[in-house]
Amino acid sequence: MAEYFDRIAGRYDEWYRTETGRYVDRTEKWLVFSMLKSRGGRALDLGCGTGNYTLELRRRGFDVIGLDASEGMLAVARSKGLNCIKGDAYSLPFPDGSFDLVLSVTMFEFIHEPERVVAEINRVLKPGGEVLIGTMNGRSAWFLFKRLKSLFVETAYRYARFYTPRELEDLLRNAGFRDVQSAGVIFFPSFWPFHALAEALDKKLYDRCKGIAAFIAVRGVKP
Repeated sequence: MAEYFDRIAGRYDEWYRTETGRYVDRTEKWLVFSMLKSRGGRALDLGCGTGNYTLELRRRGFDVIGLDASEGMLAVARSKGLNCIKGDAYSLPFPDGSFDLVLSVTMFEFIHEPERVVAEINRVLKPGGEVLIGTMNGRSAWFLFKRLKSLFVETAYRYARFYTPRELEDLLRNAGFRDVQSAGVIFFPSFWPFHALAEALDKKLYDRCKGIAAFIAVRGVKP
């Protein structure tokens, strides 16, 4: 998978500057940062990609480091002046209790043993530390369309494993996290042109209709 992301790193980063990309980014970040309780401290952006959330965490006052397996993605992230390193999510290169927050957005779709990664997240978090995992939901209208498209054109969705909110919650609870909660946003397919309407509905339905949201997030706290 790292080789695939090496090839698309520039295109991936540019997508966030499209109209749809700006809407998705703005809406997902609204959800992520409304769920998080942490307001500072040491943070790990796990699967940082081109540094989108690494940069946002730094803007919000966190001492943040990004980690990713793709050199192509990391090159783009470092060009933004971010502290990002190459590493393996199955064996994080940090001592126990290193972080107040671990954030991982759209990485878990591309790993084969999520339980091992969650165990590593637990290890590197301080007691009382917070984790938030954001992934794509294969039951949404957005990703049903994208999955169909990937049958004909190579996209990341061809290689992704999708989760439901309940599966993400179980993943954290089984690893010992407490105060686990989930939510979701993005309820229309990617070609939906009325972003203002979509964004208004996102902020009303994020909790009640999370099962059909394109982007779902789960948060938990290490005891």
